[in-house]
Amino acid sequence: MLIHLKPAASGRDRDDVREWVEARGLRTRSFVVGDRHIVACSGPGIHGDVDFGELGRRRQVDRVEPSPHPLAARGGGDRRAVLIGDDLTVGGQDLLVAAGPCSVESYDQLARSAWAVAGAGARLLRGGAYKPRSSPYAFQGLGLEGLRLLADVRRETGLPVVTEVMDPRLVDSVAEHADVLQVGARNMQNVPLLRELGRIERPVLLKRGLSATLDELLLAAEYVLAGGNASVILCERGIRTFGDATRFTLDLSAVPALQRRTHLPVLVDPSHAAGDRELVEPLACAAVAAGADGLIVEVHPRPSEAWSDADQALAPGAFAELMHRLAGFAAAAGRRLPLPDIGPRREVVG
Repeated sequence: MLIHLKPAASGRDRDDVREWVEARGLRTRSFVVGDRHIVACSGPGIHGDVDFGELGRRRQVDRVEPSPHPLAARGGGDRRAVLIGDDLTVGGQDLLVAAGPCSVESYDQLARSAWAVAGAGARLLRGGAYKPRSSPYAFQGLGLEGLRLLADVRRETGLPVVTEVMDPRLVDSVAEHADVLQVGARNMQNVPLLRELGRIERPVLLKRGLSATLDELLLAAEYVLAGGNASVILCERGIRTFGDATRFTLDLSAVPALQRRTHLPVLVDPSHAAGDRELVEPLACAAVAAGADGLIVEVHPRPSEAWSDADQALAPGAFAELMHRLAGFAAAAGRRLPLPDIGPRREVVG
């Protein structure tokens, strides 16, 4: 539920409304839109148990607007940036690019990937320590050892780390080693996991489910937000359709549609959508042109030897070329993509 206060409402009026709502067992979050305040309400009694009609008749209240995901709703206000670590943000003017291997295989493979993507301008290192694979016989990740390797390479390169968490029991362990915790498409509606992520102080990268609507994606985000974690980043990674030209159909219309409905940043994963490295660059450029706040791209020092998703991984050289091309698209979209003046700081293969 969104409570829109009148422009003349004072701080005391806003506090009165919040106290009224919280006295009925609901949680509130307030933000400013133009010249007025909006109070978002959430909690188990939001549907039917609370008489918001009484609140709507108060002199300082302009209107009460139902919303299935009030904490994720934009409410007509400005979109917000999410802070990663001490000084990296996503959702502002700078385009954020996360890059790295699909899965962590070894120190050498991860370090080569990290130095390569850092040298090309990526600001966030991706790498899977736990892998939800379609087949139980496929490589499932190195687990805790993979997390330790991510933490080691983060210390060496200075790149913050994003990695996937699949099990609520592993949230604390992953949060100890990573800066951003990713919820993969297959776990978008894993409610126990979403609830657990709501209590930690780490940003959460929430990927859209394989057949999820945008409302379902925002409701999944609402679980994390309602738990107290305000740092959620959404990710469009392609959905199942009848098309078979790509691994998934990249729904770029989701980018502006989500940005109109939520204050949360929106990334795009062209690698998983394409399933083919030759298609990653055009999809990435199209995502930036559509207004995405950033990208997450798979890069491997020897793509043909990757233990998972080899067909869609870019070599370091191809990733560097992509970054230079993206800079022009970012500028056309009113964004910045700062690129380093020098090449990769270590020799890499590709």
